[in-house]
Amino acid sequence: MAKKVKRRKEIKRKLLHKYRLVILNESTFEEKISFKLSRLNVFVTASLFMIALIGLTILLIAFTPLREYIPGYSSTALKRQATELTYKTDSLVRTLNYTNRYLDNIRMVLKGDIENNEINRDSLFEQFKLDPASVDLSPIKEDSLLRAEVALEDKYNLFERDTNRKNLVLFPPVTGTVSMGYDLESKHYAVDIVAPIDTPVKAVANGTVIFSEWTADTGYVIILEHQDGLLSVYKHNGSLAKFQGTVVRGGEVIASVGNTGELTTGPHLHFELWDDGNPVDPQNFLDFN
Repeated sequence: MAKKVKRRKEIKRKLLHKYRLVILNESTFEEKISFKLSRLNVFVTASLFMIALIGLTILLIAFTPLREYIPGYSSTALKRQATELTYKTDSLVRTLNYTNRYLDNIRMVLKGDIENNEINRDSLFEQFKLDPASVDLSPIKEDSLLRAEVALEDKYNLFERDTNRKNLVLFPPVTGTVSMGYDLESKHYAVDIVAPIDTPVKAVANGTVIFSEWTADTGYVIILEHQDGLLSVYKHNGSLAKFQGTVVRGGEVIASVGNTGELTTGPHLHFELWDDGNPVDPQNFLDFN
């Protein structure tokens, strides 16, 4: 016990023992500065200095741009910018997909193609084969009303399918003799109207020119986009009076009758109407005589 007490006193004496730190002039040995220190003072001072240094470092990292130079420590501004770029990228991808679909529709209109998805009926019957005895086939009231309503609608009637188009008025692009009508079987999704060359071709309704160029097969072609996905197509023109992006009004001259393109047999207007990617018979809505 006495040894422990003696040892404690010895440690206390060493910690509190005073030392004098003197700074002398090297040439004259003149005393410039002197300090009285103890081991305890040096230890406390060094500890406080280290704590202050650590605190200052933390403040610099937390509140200054220096933290951006530390690996794995990203700034809030960079995170915000990365998030905004992600949203913009996603928006651009959606816009690109929409544009590609839109261009595919224009390509279909120019080529006169309709997507025909063939379905293997036998495989469908096998996959969804049901026992008729287990199904209640008696129609309900709502089903009967729906069937009656659908039966009154014309598949290619663009006005009946959209009530917003009831106020849409179509003007005949030209007047003349219809040499060839609309025929789904021969894939002639238009009417050919014979008219004198250079006869003005007019817009059937208000719209925007989305295509106005020369094509090898159908010569000068102009396509207008109207409300609710309705497109009007004018082919084999002799000249075009409007450019892509121009807004036109119904009855405004947009081209002239011609005989251009490899697939023409004389001066006429090849006129088509497309409703949401599906061709419709123009003679159901216009009188060309």
